[in-house]
Amino acid sequence: MKNTPYYYLPSLLLLALCLLTGCHGRSTSSSSDADSLQVAATTLTDTLHIGYAEGFRLDYEADGSILLDIHDPQRQETTHYRFRLMPPTAQHEGTDGIPQLGIPIRRAICMTSLQLSNFIKLDALDHVSGITSARHLFNEDVKARVSDGRIMRIGFEGEFDSEVILAAAPDVVLISPFKRGGYDALKDGGIPLIPHLGYKELTPLGQAEWLKLVGLLTGKVTEASVLFDSIAARYNRLRTLAADVEQRPVILSGDMKGGNWYAQGGRSFMARLIEDAGGRYFLHDNAESGGVTLDFETVYAMAESADFWRINNSHHGTFTYDDLRDLDARYADFRAFRQHHVVYCNMSQRPFYEAMPVEPDAVLADLIHAFHPDLLPDHTPRFYQLLP
Repeated sequence: MKNTPYYYLPSLLLLALCLLTGCHGRSTSSSSDADSLQVAATTLTDTLHIGYAEGFRLDYEADGSILLDIHDPQRQETTHYRFRLMPPTAQHEGTDGIPQLGIPIRRAICMTSLQLSNFIKLDALDHVSGITSARHLFNEDVKARVSDGRIMRIGFEGEFDSEVILAAAPDVVLISPFKRGGYDALKDGGIPLIPHLGYKELTPLGQAEWLKLVGLLTGKVTEASVLFDSIAARYNRLRTLAADVEQRPVILSGDMKGGNWYAQGGRSFMARLIEDAGGRYFLHDNAESGGVTLDFETVYAMAESADFWRINNSHHGTFTYDDLRDLDARYADFRAFRQHHVVYCNMSQRPFYEAMPVEPDAVLADLIHAFHPDLLPDHTPRFYQLLP
């Protein structure tokens, strides 16, 4: 096994499992699979231009291979991961120690809804063989595939079911290395682990552009480029529309959790969305890109008179201002509450996590419609709307 290419190991592990168990389950490949993958492979050498994402880079080598460099978008000087992607036509020779992965892949495991959103948007669910959980799924195709076993539930981070993972026969597992992890068992199985760091991007279009990486892995390069270009074009048109508004309302965001107010920092992608929608984020001068924890008194002093309040939660049934007040009576003291200017997304009724990452243009349109309704009077909200 010493000289076995890195990307063949999952197939060999699956073969060993089949020899032990008899492998009476569904077939994991067919001639039609091979035909479709060969067709997909014809676009893999098309050069992808990355214009917004800061977390990955592609270098096209003369031998036909593609060097994939992944790093934390927020700390680009650290935490690098490198892979050599090998289309069928690549002729790379050498032992540079960079893990190799044959593309297009047949099957992948997604660890997060953000990753899954890329496959949904690309109509590439045939490439998904496993996910961590089926809870809170909205996409009917995904639910059907989980129900009939085409997509397997592999457990949760830190509590993976290794037998299910082997049965899912992934060519690659997309991971979030800065979360809870528990990936040692996967590493020991020789399965390539590729970090998907879209959630670390500082801009909405940067997050959405990870579509192109998934498109490259699955052989949907053209589809990913066309899709992203349309998303970016609409986003930029909307941003231009709101750029010259005369009045920029102040936007409060977040809510109380565990005795503290949790909000996203002033350099987060949500703060960028609010600014692009013609608002002024209440933490505009904050330099944090992740979550920020504040006490209620600090938030009240900063944003008691904010014009709007953006909030997410998962509420069963119709959420009202009375329900919001019941969560914390002090909420009613905010001007945005008193004037019924709460911009709300109910994540139990909207596909926020499995669609929002690749639909920043829809989120931006929702926010513009709420903050400046005269700019988009006929817009139908996708995620956020004013709480009636």
